[in-house]
Amino acid sequence: MNIKDLLLGKPLPNDAIKQEKLSRLWGLPIMASDAVSSVAYAIEEILLVLVPSLGLLSFSRLPYIVLGILTLMVILVISYSKIIDHYPNGGGSYAVAKENLGEMASLFASSALIIDYILTVAVSISSSTAALVSAFPFVGDYKVPISLLCVAFITLINLRGVREASKVFGLPTYMFIFSMMILIITGFIKLATGRLSPVSYDAPILSAETVQGVGLFLILRAFSSGCSAMSGIEAVSNAVQSFMEPSTRNAKHVLYMLGAIIIFIFGGTSLLTVKLQVVPVHGRTVLSQLSEAVFGHSIMYYILQAFTSLILILAANTAYNGLPQLLYVLAHDGYVPRQFSHRGTRLSFSNGIMFIFIVASLLIIGFNSDTHRLIPLYSVGVFVSFTIAQYGMFRKWHKTREENWQYKCWINGFGMIVTTVVSIIVFISKFIEGAWILAIIMPTLMLIMHLINNHYAYVSRQLKLDNFNPYYNKNEVRSTQCIILVNEINKPFLKAINYATSISKNIMALHVCRHPEHAAALRRKWEELGIPFELKIIETPYRDITGPTDKYLWEREKQLMPGENISVIFINFVSDHWYDHILHNPTAFLFTRALMKHKNVSCIQVPFHYTYK
Repeated sequence: MNIKDLLLGKPLPNDAIKQEKLSRLWGLPIMASDAVSSVAYAIEEILLVLVPSLGLLSFSRLPYIVLGILTLMVILVISYSKIIDHYPNGGGSYAVAKENLGEMASLFASSALIIDYILTVAVSISSSTAALVSAFPFVGDYKVPISLLCVAFITLINLRGVREASKVFGLPTYMFIFSMMILIITGFIKLATGRLSPVSYDAPILSAETVQGVGLFLILRAFSSGCSAMSGIEAVSNAVQSFMEPSTRNAKHVLYMLGAIIIFIFGGTSLLTVKLQVVPVHGRTVLSQLSEAVFGHSIMYYILQAFTSLILILAANTAYNGLPQLLYVLAHDGYVPRQFSHRGTRLSFSNGIMFIFIVASLLIIGFNSDTHRLIPLYSVGVFVSFTIAQYGMFRKWHKTREENWQYKCWINGFGMIVTTVVSIIVFISKFIEGAWILAIIMPTLMLIMHLINNHYAYVSRQLKLDNFNPYYNKNEVRSTQCIILVNEINKPFLKAINYATSISKNIMALHVCRHPEHAAALRRKWEELGIPFELKIIETPYRDITGPTDKYLWEREKQLMPGENISVIFINFVSDHWYDHILHNPTAFLFTRALMKHKNVSCIQVPFHYTYK
């Protein structure tokens, strides 16, 4: 067993994909970790805005703010359930915007989601490390290496496959959810029996009588801060294809359960906070104070604190499920390199997972794993995607006018207005703190995706086969057998045929089948065009091309007569720009390296030039 198999596990065949899909039982914790972890600090974020200005009056305003957040939560759950119905291939707000709002809006939504997912990893891991440092100050000098180790661990588990990740991360998420439920239920039982009283503080807090007035902008700021509880709710719609069949139904059920859990936990902790009048204190979170008031310093208090710290790490795992799925959809549409559409040895989108690892690690290093420096960049992206999704669905209902379209328009229209306001408030309030960086990064990312799409479209036009009229060379040849590696019947393939007929009469084509549907379509087109060569198709259950090709050539090489040889012909794309190689798989290099050990096999790269006029 090599190191790769030791770390990731043995390769899984294509037909194991069904076993790697998520059930509702394990799909919920995998998709819920980000949203549920947000609940742990959402109340505190509201109070941090209200208490310095309103003091104890904050607790009379908090229920209305929470009610507004929960109302928006219900609207988003309903909206994203409709998105799952109409866009079962995933993509979430990107897919909605692409169909209903056009390319630029879809790129805007996807760039916002990409940034938000990456920041989810960096912020969650940094927050968890900060909690560890507060408990053990002597590790403060090592917070960056600790954060990087956490990111590497989550990356490794996800590279091992979805099932593996669900086993590792599912149980701690459920334990946090159950612990929070026990906290809320126990708290209300003790309140009803008169065994709980408001928390007292040494520091003075403004009384309600001393507050002169309540500004609208203050309330809106508090509302937008509390909306962090909804971060991660969109992940289910991005990863519909990760669920077992019927994937749409299972994804919707998970979304409903996630919404219900967040509403219960967020609403319950909010009411407890109001009843106990808990305010944020330096070094003490609101949740910590609540659990201490309800449980004292019993074992339940420490269990809840432990799982709270752990859930902050696991929140990063939502990004590892949502972003690779989004990148897969974007790669399929040609907006990111196509390597993101390929599954790895364990059937996960390994390139997307490694992308998260690299970028999140760079952010942690660049910002010194400082949560306060990262948070201003956080949450803006997700509310931008919320707004675009709401507007896109509003346009869809208005255009299609299906049953109950007016009601649906009202729901999505109201959601769009609220999420737009939240997006603006969040961006303005966090602009000076660092959110201005997003005003540069998002357009840059959109431009890069647009240029990549233009490149793929341009190359596709040059590869397109207008008609099939090969000019075969009829000259006799001696003892060379030619094998042309074929994926598509296009202009580069004709060039390979032309070269093969110039050196051999014994010619065949070889296709290594990753996808049976593609192989069947290739066979049909081959027969329709009447190409006078044998087409050999071999299966590759582990999605590897070079291995099956190498094995087949060993078998052919054993059958060669003395003096005979085999020429393997494949296409190598050539462009004037070095960076174009990033957008095309380096297949030619892999084949050349793999086949050089054959004594009687020659690797011939036929260049195909595409140029920019």
